Order: sequence, then C-alpha cells, then structure tokens
Amino acid sequence: MRDQPSWRLPVGILALLAGLIAYGLLIARYVPELIGDWPAWGQAPIYLALGIVWLLPLRRFLIWMETGRWG
Repeated sequence: MRDQPSWRLPVGILALLAGLIAYGLLIARYVPELIGDWPAWGQAPIYLALGIVWLLPLRRFLIWMETGRWG
C-alpha cells in the first residue's frame, strides 16, 4: 500500500487516453478504406477484433501504473 501519491497514475492515465485516441483515429482513418466495401457481416468481426485488441497490453500497463514494474 502506498503512503504517498505516485506520479505514474496521472501520467499513465494521460498516456492511456492519448494512446486510445491515437489508436481510434488510426482505425477510423485506415480500416474503412480496406473493408468499407465488404458486407456488414464481414466488417463486424474485424471491428470487434480491433475493439478488443487494445486490451491486450492493458494488464501490464496497469501493473506498471500501480507498482512501477512491468510484470
């Protein structure tokens, strides 16, 4: 348990927000050009996967925010 606030929490939250915005903008910019002509049933799994894939590094990032270690 921490006695003092850590600089990692606000920096981590800002980095997470910036990363999610950048990821969302990249997806919104480039993916419709690649799959925009596909039927909706073909686009849905792609967008579902892209909506989940950003969660993969999140666990280690949250551990770093809390403890300062990456593992």
